[in-house]
Amino acid sequence: MDFLITLLQLFDSTIRLSVPLLLACLAGLYSERSGIFDIGLEGKMLAGAFAAGTVAAWYGSAWAGLLAAVLVSVALGLVHGFASITHRGNQIVSGVAINFIAAGTTVILGQAWFSQGGRTPSLPNTARFNPINLPGAEAMRGVPIIGPIYYELISGHSILVYLAFLLVPFTWWVLYRTRFGLRLRAVGENPAAVDTAGVSVPWLRYRAVICCGVLCGVAGAYLATAQGAGFVKDMTAGKGYIALAALIFAKWRPVQAMFACLLFGFLDAVAIRMQGHPMPLIGEVPVQLMQALPYILTIVLLAGFIGKAIPPKAGGVAYVKER
Repeated sequence: MDFLITLLQLFDSTIRLSVPLLLACLAGLYSERSGIFDIGLEGKMLAGAFAAGTVAAWYGSAWAGLLAAVLVSVALGLVHGFASITHRGNQIVSGVAINFIAAGTTVILGQAWFSQGGRTPSLPNTARFNPINLPGAEAMRGVPIIGPIYYELISGHSILVYLAFLLVPFTWWVLYRTRFGLRLRAVGENPAAVDTAGVSVPWLRYRAVICCGVLCGVAGAYLATAQGAGFVKDMTAGKGYIALAALIFAKWRPVQAMFACLLFGFLDAVAIRMQGHPMPLIGEVPVQLMQALPYILTIVLLAGFIGKAIPPKAGGVAYVKER
């Protein structure tokens, strides 16, 4: 039973750690399926986390923080769209610029407004998304096997966790069962054909960029108001880049993206749990190596285990309408 509890706690940590990856991965899915590569997921998540932590600290409302995070992230997404869609700029350069802007601006504003080294004030529970106990969780806690699974693994998460996993089937439905999804996939493969059909390619791509911004904002808000209790400098810690890796690992498909994010979340959870614990034949592994483990395994998985990942054909290429 102790082993089961330990395993469930590990899986519980996996779910919590995979949520920002999943939200950012789905965000990149919308954008890249439309032909707009977005390496700025990291920056939008970071800016969203700062906005959520700041507004939640000022107004004492996690929902206000979530709204602020979405607005700031969408604004950065529109900047990326303006540079890469309207002006046909280099999408990689634009995304990297957003990452740098977010990394610097959040620290400068945080220090100017709160004088805590770039942090925002710690949030009370009333200004955070708190865990939700599902019906019957306490009653089923003592039931063998099923009870601990329901109580430890399924129940006890914030509303943003459940939202993130519900967005997976919703995204699948949008992409494969709606007119918008059909056009979104088509514009990522052959924008000229979509344009010939009378659909505005720039407007369709802008909508994809907005969807991307919304999801990145929710991911940032989760980091600052659900997983954490405020904004901390560079709190995304490369999650945007890992989300991009998960997106490639999943070959731009939503259900596979969820499993890829759960895999990376599991690696992160294992690395955290193994810190300071001696390993057989090796002894105690340095903390720095355990912290680097998820990133090392990300490279290994991408390099040797996914096969050939073919991105959308029009991805990263500015569309010029023929006259």
